[in-house]
Amino acid sequence: MGDRYPVVKVAAVQAASVFLDREGSTEKACRLIREAGAKGARVIGFPEGFIPAHPVWYHHHAATGALATQLAVELFKNSVEIPGPEIDALCRAARAANAYVVMGVCEKLPRTLGTMFNTQVYIGPDGTLIGKHQKLVPTVGERLVHMGGFGDTFGAFQSEFGPMSALICGENSNPLAVFALTAEGTRIHVMSWPNHFPTSGDPMRNRVAVDSQAFAQMSKAFVISACGTVDEDMIRRLEAGPEAEKFLRNPDCCGGSVIVAPNSRILAGPMGAEEGILYAECNLEIGIRMKLRHDFAGHYNRPDVFRLEINRSLPRLYTVHGGAEVPALAQAAPEALPEPQTPALAEGGKLLSHEAAPRAAKHGAGRKPRGSRQPKRRRS
Repeated sequence: MGDRYPVVKVAAVQAASVFLDREGSTEKACRLIREAGAKGARVIGFPEGFIPAHPVWYHHHAATGALATQLAVELFKNSVEIPGPEIDALCRAARAANAYVVMGVCEKLPRTLGTMFNTQVYIGPDGTLIGKHQKLVPTVGERLVHMGGFGDTFGAFQSEFGPMSALICGENSNPLAVFALTAEGTRIHVMSWPNHFPTSGDPMRNRVAVDSQAFAQMSKAFVISACGTVDEDMIRRLEAGPEAEKFLRNPDCCGGSVIVAPNSRILAGPMGAEEGILYAECNLEIGIRMKLRHDFAGHYNRPDVFRLEINRSLPRLYTVHGGAEVPALAQAAPEALPEPQTPALAEGGKLLSHEAAPRAAKHGAGRKPRGSRQPKRRRS
């Protein structure tokens, strides 16, 4: 009989957030998850920062202006804590849909004011919170409200279909990030995109198509690109002016969701600017055919020439010695998230098994920082 590699139905959700409304965006997301699940989707990808919105106002307003500042305050007030009630609602919807869900959220740290992350949340079909990824480097206006994540949330996660992964917007064209996920064996990759790019750049849909096909070519994975779109309520609240309104209503400025196969062929899309759900049937055997030709993390590479190292440790900004420790930055209530699963990693020219890799990834973890050892007492 041999191994079996199934055909998996996947979905890319293209929709507008309920602008800066955490509860409204969560309710809309749950409805869309149930809709996609009812049509048989087993993997469902959502846009960047879908709950409660992405900070696109910096494309149209001065960073320190009154309106931009107030919108940023509203973003924080409506951001998501992980875990939290919004995550619980998403988990229930994923369980009802029997699907893996990758959801874009603006994350804030519990019990804090001011620090936010651009985050993807991973949820399993049994309704469990698998983990999250915090965007490593905020892009353009995001830098005014988002902190960069660390390596502890980077990497593929395990699913019943094999390793899966996700990245946010510009990360999907980061060559080292793409190779790292290729080395971890990703088979299905979700790209989360905002609802439009800066007015000075190319239309977002152009970049989405290029990056989706390029990632598929290099990784030999299926790519689900989920793009946001614009609605009238968002345009009204942005107060962006006549020229910006004309830009935002241009159907070429937003949308463009697409699903791509490992052979770089487009299976579904690209969509226009409308809201909707894009579906495709993904035959995982195509990944085998393509990797037999080019496996860039295996036989079609040279570990004696090229090597990539990933740092999954979490730096600590504030540490208390000799007393109760304050939760580390970005790690409030870490026990609520499962230990990240690390699939195959290239080490010393060999690919580790999925069972051995976590042990290798933890090599050196838990070491005390220099200077933390107690000095030896001198004998009198």
